Amino acid sequence: MVNTMLTLSQMGHVLAIRAERESCIQRGLSTNLWLLGVVLLTFVLQMVAVYMPFLNPIVHTMPLTLDQLALCLLLSTVVVFAIELEK
Repeated sequence: MVNTMLTLSQMGHVLAIRAERESCIQRGLSTNLWLLGVVLLTFVLQMVAVYMPFLNPIVHTMPLTLDQLALCLLLSTVVVFAIELEK
């Protein structure tokens, strides 16, 4: 769960720091399609590492419940909100 939350936090962080003064919403996600693609690919790979049974013993993960995944998503947005408030 910690690994997933850290991964999601870092993806939110990279999206939030693209501009020093503009917010993510003002800047838009489509201004850097390569970055958006990498973030989406990272999310997919993280979900594969967590939910594919044959990878669980290799990467030392276990499948998250829907509640746990929602909690990870919620807590990882704290980084984005902190950066946006600082702007």
